[in-house]
Amino acid sequence: MKRIQILIAPDGATRLETLGFVGPECREASRFLEQALGQSLAEETTPAFHQSTPVTSQQSEA
Repeated sequence: MKRIQILIAPDGATRLETLGFVGPECREASRFLEQALGQSLAEETTPAFHQSTPVTSQQSEA
C-alpha cells in the first residue's frame, strides 16, 4: 500500500515520509505537499528509493 505520512513536531516543523513507493516515484507523489509546505531543509532517501521500478513484460503468442 502506498501512503504519505505528514509528521508535525511540537515546534511546527513538518516531515513527509513516503511508504510503499519504489524509486523516484515518491518524489512525484509528494511534490504537491512539498510545494504547499514550503522550502525543504533536508532530504533523506530510503533503500526503496534506490531500487528500480519493477518492470512487467508482456508475452505475445506466435
